[in-house]
Amino acid sequence: MDMFHSVINNISFVLNIIGALITIWGIILSFYEFLKKEILHPKQAMQLNEAIRLKLGSYLVLALEFFIAGDIVKTIITPTWQTLGILGAIVVIRTILSYFLTKDIKKI
Repeated sequence: MDMFHSVINNISFVLNIIGALITIWGIILSFYEFLKKEILHPKQAMQLNEAIRLKLGSYLVLALEFFIAGDIVKTIITPTWQTLGILGAIVVIRTILSYFLTKDIKKI
């Protein structure tokens, strides 16, 4: 049973690391695009900012899915009412964030 807990913890940890790496990568790419825009095309700031925001938003939505998956996998180990409630709240908050980010991305 300890091996099962260890495997589940490692899977959850890896999913959270992947989510964090996706977030960091999206931030780095967006920041690079922002700096490039500011230096090369400062007069087209509004149009280019929307494209940068869209790119960052898509990375954040993807990262949120990995974070949710990590939380769900971790709850397999300790399915108490308290952890299920916390997981439910986290999933609801992240799902709402994901919904509005996706909606914003589609609008743009």
